[in-house]
Amino acid sequence: MAEYKAPLRDMRFVMYDVFNVAEQWSQWPSVRETVDQETADAILEEAAKLASRTIAPLNRSGDEEGCSWNDGQVTTPEGYKDAYQLFAEGGWSGLGGNPVYGGMGMPKVLAAQFDEMVCSASLAFTLYPSLGAGASLAIDAHASDELKEAYLPKMYSGEWAGTMCLTEPHAGTDLGIIRTKAEDNGDGSYAITGTKIFITGGEHDLTDNIIHLVLAKLPDAPSGPKGISLFLVPKFLVNEDGSLGESNKLACGSIEHKMGINASATCVMNFDGAKGYLVGEPNKGLNAMFTMMNYERLFVGIQGLGSSEMSYQNALEYAQDRVQGRSANGAVQKDKAADPLMVHGDIRRMLLNMKALNEGGRAFSTYVAKQLDIAKFSQDEHEKEKASALVALLTPVVKAFLTDAGLESCVAGQQVFGGHGFIREWGQEQLVRDVRITQIYEGTNGIQALDLLGRKIALSGGAYLETFLSEIRNSVHSDDEFADELLSSVDKLEELTRKLLAQSKNDPNVINSACVDYLNAFAYVAYGWIWSLMSKTAGRKLAEGSEDSSWLEAKQITARYYFKRILPRYESAAAAALSGTDELFSLSPDQF
Repeated sequence: MAEYKAPLRDMRFVMYDVFNVAEQWSQWPSVRETVDQETADAILEEAAKLASRTIAPLNRSGDEEGCSWNDGQVTTPEGYKDAYQLFAEGGWSGLGGNPVYGGMGMPKVLAAQFDEMVCSASLAFTLYPSLGAGASLAIDAHASDELKEAYLPKMYSGEWAGTMCLTEPHAGTDLGIIRTKAEDNGDGSYAITGTKIFITGGEHDLTDNIIHLVLAKLPDAPSGPKGISLFLVPKFLVNEDGSLGESNKLACGSIEHKMGINASATCVMNFDGAKGYLVGEPNKGLNAMFTMMNYERLFVGIQGLGSSEMSYQNALEYAQDRVQGRSANGAVQKDKAADPLMVHGDIRRMLLNMKALNEGGRAFSTYVAKQLDIAKFSQDEHEKEKASALVALLTPVVKAFLTDAGLESCVAGQQVFGGHGFIREWGQEQLVRDVRITQIYEGTNGIQALDLLGRKIALSGGAYLETFLSEIRNSVHSDDEFADELLSSVDKLEELTRKLLAQSKNDPNVINSACVDYLNAFAYVAYGWIWSLMSKTAGRKLAEGSEDSSWLEAKQITARYYFKRILPRYESAAAAALSGTDELFSLSPDQF
């Protein structure tokens, strides 16, 4: 298995050259005081060391050992405690946290690159601190000052971890039917009772305390999603002086035995009158939770990207070293019995697919992260409003498409290895197993597609889409290499959307039936724009006499490959989306 090497050159290219984030940071007072390009580069360098030297070496051993559960206690694999301690001591748990409570206050664009690195190194390990970061985001946005002061400093320091407790045995995506209840104790706290499942990091031995964010219903709550409240429920109660008190009335009933991410404890959590504290307003729990959802779903998309980047690095190294067969043009290594795999067109096809999807995904996720930063830090209300609309539109795309592409690329990397890709020692089979969950949790990719077409586009009358397509059109110049193809694909996507919305007026099943194909079609066009931007930026830097000419030329060649070999996938996705629902609903249940 290849040693993980963080793609810092590409990260810097996307951040500074394509999207000019350093210049933007200098315009925002709260960010300008915290970070500049020099500081960001130093953070990226240290993050790369942490990922490659501390986290990556634990990936295979952690998978093989897994977590163990004994009488409510979870033990993580050997080496995890030490690695987590280094992670916490480096301040990484509070990278994007509020500086008022001890966070570093870094913009999401920078945190997104860090997220990719640690996900490439070990997805299972990274889930522990990432859930704490997500919980901290919701607490910072919606909790009282007292709760923020009591919990955020310890969470940002990594001394305490966090979770999100949403799913119940009978309620997955449909949170409106949850049964966990909350009863007022009369002293500002609530008694939380119920069972939550699939809770990542619900119990472990890495931190002194675990802070659970739990969705529950008050006795007089309205039915459905509008009756859900959010509560902060600590594993150990916290005394007034900040010290840990007695155990709360909650326990881990078991851990799941899973296909992948075996070193990440996926827990059944039982709350038996546990003391909790209301976060935000009563019956507004989903609003509070959705504050962090855009960040979390971007992070899950990046999990797919990180896994596929590791798969690409493995496959590329193997293809360059492994000798099999001869080049179609004649022997390349005439003094050897065979040529490297790299001489074969199909091997190059798989590698270039991976490279185009990975680099496109890195730039696309960085663009979405930039919009999150604009919405948070900009002082221009119009700019903030536009960025928020783009985040709403693109979050389901980045979550679903990057994770679908992640599995595709992990499988392709395994295929490059042939039979060795099926063998544990090379690491490829673990990547396939681990990345699979990213398409499922934080809202399955089908739910993301339904959110995109049904909520973000149909309910807005296409307004969100128009904002994005206008941005693409305004960025294209007639002399751009891909101008005609890109603008044509934008027109096609706009027409596809119009036709689907028209169909849906007469057939209520259209949105649900077409949404996944529509999301894919949307993503291929979005990536086309992203690749056009990167190619144009590479051309500009070449014209300026950059010393990195070979790397920049490779960027342009990969852009051409994307437009010739991957963007055409749009046509089949669009045709499927428009095919109607007759066949889908003609079969009776017993005919399936």
